[in-house]
Amino acid sequence: MNVKTKRTLLWSLGIIAVALIGYAIYYFTAVYNQIGALQKTGDASPFKNVPTNTVAAAAPPVWTGTEPVNILLMGVDSRNSDDGEIPRSDTMLVASLDPVKKTIHLFSILRDTYVDIPGYGENRINSAITHGPNTAMKTVSDLLGIPVQYYVYTDFQGFIKLVDAVGGIDFKVEKDMHYTSAADKHVYDIDLKAGMQHLDGKTALQYVRFRHDATSDFTRTERQRAFLTAVGDKLKSTTSIMKLPDILEQINPYIDTNLSTDDLWKLASVAYDSKMSGSEQLPPNDLLDEKHVGGAAVIGVKSEDKLKQFIQDTLNKNTTDPIPVSSDSKDSSTNGPSSSSSSSSTGSSTSSSSTRSPASISGATSLSGSSSH
Repeated sequence: MNVKTKRTLLWSLGIIAVALIGYAIYYFTAVYNQIGALQKTGDASPFKNVPTNTVAAAAPPVWTGTEPVNILLMGVDSRNSDDGEIPRSDTMLVASLDPVKKTIHLFSILRDTYVDIPGYGENRINSAITHGPNTAMKTVSDLLGIPVQYYVYTDFQGFIKLVDAVGGIDFKVEKDMHYTSAADKHVYDIDLKAGMQHLDGKTALQYVRFRHDATSDFTRTERQRAFLTAVGDKLKSTTSIMKLPDILEQINPYIDTNLSTDDLWKLASVAYDSKMSGSEQLPPNDLLDEKHVGGAAVIGVKSEDKLKQFIQDTLNKNTTDPIPVSSDSKDSSTNGPSSSSSSSSTGSSTSSSSTRSPASISGATSLSGSSSH
């Protein structure tokens, strides 16, 4: 190789190296800035008009890489809300991350669960967020018996943007789903056919919102857990990681959280290296108590002590064999919940929610009309 050729090669390698370094700086700067903007303050906060109350949130832990972390995920329908008004949560899930076991467990809380909301008396748990995120975290923490240190809050548009930003999700819809609402001006009508299909943001929202069948919110929470698991897997793909700055920019306006930038970096690292260990409905069927309060159907908990023990048993059990989940990976045969709610098709250990008693099904039917769609 002559001197001129060597110089040309060195210059080419140098240019490539500079380009890679420049992209790396841009990538991490963009991601860092977008993550920092997820935590909203002042007028940018969706809770700016929520009166301050005396409920204190559990203090976020000093992260050492060993403590489990519990994050309350809340989705709301803010379409018909006045500016600054906080609607009841349409979806409430708790993601429990164990950095030692490297596992993630999802708990979905039935939104009609009737609980004590600290400082505000008894009500459905989905009303807790209307009093601010501290109250919502405290309510869930008291019910489950575990510290809930963080929250992530979004609305329908945030969910739509997230699914679209990752390029949609290939997912098997377990049955035909159809629902229309003139009250919503048909903006959020549901019309899905059974079978494997590519769901974009709008059709994915239809899938996770559908509750107009005999088992109502029970199977809906299963669908939500299965689909969120699939979204999590898609976010781990190489393509999504490369697009992370753009993904964060798309969803940023619709997200609020108390996670700091450093906390998000650390937890994202833990989540990336972790596997889904399972998911559960709360309260599980054997602790579910159907009752009426003021003429309205609600869900009670037969024994809060037993519910807390159920949470501990679930989180402490061995999880050496992570459950396969629906995703856009090479194996796309994993389905959403089947029409019979079989846990084998959801790909999650929903033993507590996959077998429903006749009483639970009848109760779900009556509850389907007890709160907004």
